[in-house]
Amino acid sequence: MKKTDSRRSFIKKAGATAAALAVGNQAFANKNVQVLDSKIKLNSADEVRIGLIGSGIIGHYDTDTALKVAGIKLVAVCDLYTGRLERAKEKWGKDVFTTRDYRELLVRKDIDVVLICTSDNWHKAIAVDALKAGKHVYCEKPMVQFIEQGQEIIDAQKASGKVFQVGSQRASSAAVLKAKEYYESGIIGELTNVQASNERWNSGGAWNYSIPTDASPETVDFDTFLGDAPKVPFDPVRFFRWRNFKEYGTGVAGDLFVHLLTGVHVITGAIGPNKIYALGDLNYWKDGRTANDLVTGMLNYPATKNHASFQFITQVNLANGTKKGNSATRLIGTEGVINIGWNDFTIETLKRPITPGYGGYDAFESFSAKQKTEYEKWYKATYGDAITVVENKEPIEFKTENGYDDRYDHMVVFFNAVRANRPQDIVEDATFGLRAAAPSIACNISAEKQAPILWDPVNMQVLG
Repeated sequence: MKKTDSRRSFIKKAGATAAALAVGNQAFANKNVQVLDSKIKLNSADEVRIGLIGSGIIGHYDTDTALKVAGIKLVAVCDLYTGRLERAKEKWGKDVFTTRDYRELLVRKDIDVVLICTSDNWHKAIAVDALKAGKHVYCEKPMVQFIEQGQEIIDAQKASGKVFQVGSQRASSAAVLKAKEYYESGIIGELTNVQASNERWNSGGAWNYSIPTDASPETVDFDTFLGDAPKVPFDPVRFFRWRNFKEYGTGVAGDLFVHLLTGVHVITGAIGPNKIYALGDLNYWKDGRTANDLVTGMLNYPATKNHASFQFITQVNLANGTKKGNSATRLIGTEGVINIGWNDFTIETLKRPITPGYGGYDAFESFSAKQKTEYEKWYKATYGDAITVVENKEPIEFKTENGYDDRYDHMVVFFNAVRANRPQDIVEDATFGLRAAAPSIACNISAEKQAPILWDPVNMQVLG
């Protein structure tokens, strides 16, 4: 199939969406900035009782956000550090049940949902146990630490019939969902490549979090934290800064690539690459960590019914040299680009020439005067007065309202599905979660082996 035929087929398929967007596009003639309203609304305020497993940074973010959703009640908190359990009662009420053993939450009949916000090495075990115990599960990203763990969660979710959602809130972002509409309209033509990054610069962004002064074997259940990882003597750095260690986390690829892949998969309908190659380095933060602080990944996405084949190039640098972190994704098509920040994006489009042009940086300038005259006569006889230059159109800018929180929308999506007991309403379910996590984790494997990884995105398996 020719490129032009392929694109016409793509545009025709997306015709309904394009028509729906046409009125909106006309509005940009005089005003090229649109403030987005979230379309995600709460369906019910029936009480849902939750338990938090892992009360660290993300545990607080997720719980605080969940409690903003009407009808949500926190019943219990589990953590391996006693200071966090004390803080839970200070912050959320003395009646909140606290424990170091997550299994005590799973046997409680007054808990409907668990939020899993632990180190990555515990995601799979707790998720499977929770689903088997009949709990709905909100599991932080990446869904798994190792690729081979994913299918067990998928199977457990299907067997349980419970709602399971991965906590990469990009899947519910108003900006991402609006960008998806425009992508499907064909506004940028055929997708050819994606460039994405998630940069950090400071010590917090590089995961060097504060360590409490009372950290000790008495206040921290370090042996349980280690799980199946190699046994080592008590080390508060490993516990409180676990993201820096590949033994308990998934490094910058598993932690941050997965956000970028989630957004692109939602927008394009992609299910994953088939070839993955990455480079990794411990470039700046040489502080005893075992995970790289700089990873660059190159992923090849084969053509599907949803998109043409495209290349995905992504990078995370935890010492990017500027006093500002950033998240940026560029979906580059044959006729335009969608530039996505976190909760904002712009669209740039162009009108390509339908005839070969001449002049400027062109061989025409090397012709003799006689040949220039002959060429111009030939050109006009062949093409007439057709447009010969690229026309760049005015960019369209989209942003969300001040204070918009995609994490809140993601929680609303989750609790709507819980209240209706409809696992099928979740986009970022266990299958989606593995398809975003596995290529990210495969980047770590590729960087370590210095070899490409072949991945079957349909059957979700490493090949060879």
